Amino acid sequence: MASRGFPISLVSGLKPMIWLLGRHWWLSLLFWMLWVGPAQAAMELRVAIQEGVSRVKVGSSTKAIVRNNDGQQVGELTAMNAFNAQSGSGRVTLGQWRSGALWIEPTDNGFVWIGDRWYRGRIRVVATSKGLIAVNYVDLDQYLYSVLGAEMSPTWPQEALKAQAVAARTYALYKRADSGNNIYDVGDTTKWQVYKGLETEAQSTQMAANATTGQVMNYGGKVILAVFHSSSGGHTENVEDVWSQPLPYLRGVPDYDMGAPVYQWTKSFSSRELSRRIGGVGTVTSMTPERTTPNGRIITMKVQGTGGTKRVSGNDLRQALDLRSTLFTVSDTGNGFQINGRGFGHGLGLSQWGAHNLAKQGVNYQQILTHYYKNATVAQMQ
Repeated sequence: MASRGFPISLVSGLKPMIWLLGRHWWLSLLFWMLWVGPAQAAMELRVAIQEGVSRVKVGSSTKAIVRNNDGQQVGELTAMNAFNAQSGSGRVTLGQWRSGALWIEPTDNGFVWIGDRWYRGRIRVVATSKGLIAVNYVDLDQYLYSVLGAEMSPTWPQEALKAQAVAARTYALYKRADSGNNIYDVGDTTKWQVYKGLETEAQSTQMAANATTGQVMNYGGKVILAVFHSSSGGHTENVEDVWSQPLPYLRGVPDYDMGAPVYQWTKSFSSRELSRRIGGVGTVTSMTPERTTPNGRIITMKVQGTGGTKRVSGNDLRQALDLRSTLFTVSDTGNGFQINGRGFGHGLGLSQWGAHNLAKQGVNYQQILTHYYKNATVAQMQ
């Protein structure tokens, strides 16, 4: 079949793969896998990498088997070449092969290329009425190797990374059951949790995922909604004060995030800029909180201006003003407004900076998790 050489972006994408293939890395990985003990039976997660596209570039670092929708082998892809999978007439076309879905399975533990990055596992490209969906089938712990490096700094203490590993594993399984469909379990964006394949892996993230293999947060025999955020600004929230439904394990607790770079922040706006971003009230003259959480997060804000008054939700205001959280106060500076805020994120569940600081003090990951997820326990998934 006709193929194309890898584009510049793909060649530059080889750098993390070349690093991963280094002899010393594999020796280190083997050592750590032996150190943490034998792995449990692998669980494969289906992660949507691209969705609703007319074409997607795919490839493999080694020779790859191509299978049709029925799982029958129809051909092979040569190693280190990029190929365009295209949508048409309800089918996926890849060179001379056409099917409702096509599998690409690398041989010899190779890596796959999807769009613009390398991933572990294999690929299934599915044709739908809205275009192609490229799905990465990947071992759950190997998925976490990447998620940990994308959601938390790989340089952070191991106990913080382990806490994040358990939270992220739990969250993925919860979303898989709650929001997954017959094509994929989770996506790869912040709507789910960030996953970037080999690009965000590190030895430290591999260690944390391997050391906590199979561990999840459990309440009443089920995995919990293990949400997390960067920093709460001093105290996390009861979930019903921020969202809607109360949950016994998402309760407000003292945070240990003081000293974090996002613990306190300030943002200033001219009256003109603030009025443009909020809109509908003319020139803004005052902003008064109407409803807040017990810890001071804005639920609704009354915005008054020369052209009228309106009530804006804290989340809408955060988005319009590009704020780090809804935990803030507003002061009139005479020629504009200053916003003084704390924390980064929704303030529910695990605080990453709190986990960082607790780990620095010698607190282990189980203690960190049970502090931030009240009434839940660390359990082995069935």
